[in-house]
Amino acid sequence: MNRVFKALADPTRRRVLQLLRERPMTAGELSDHFPISKATMSGHFAVLREADLIDADKQGTTITYQLRLSVLEDALLAFADSFGIGFPAPELAPTKRAEGSTP
Repeated sequence: MNRVFKALADPTRRRVLQLLRERPMTAGELSDHFPISKATMSGHFAVLREADLIDADKQGTTITYQLRLSVLEDALLAFADSFGIGFPAPELAPTKRAEGSTP
């Protein structure tokens, strides 16, 4: 979970995730949204991949990134739960007791 929060700590990486919510995008398409070098963007992509927040599909020289929303959701739920603001756990259904057993 620390990797996820490290990835989310940077505003550029958060913006990349917002863009990928719309659709998968190539590294070049994503880089066009930022006034920083492609090498710097590559570093941001690496941090997001390490945190499993994005998948990378390389075809030839083109890398297409896609958001892994389930990892982000799990991290945010764990974060909320650590502050006691998560949803209560569902109650377990009563189990059948063998005849003659006591509660």
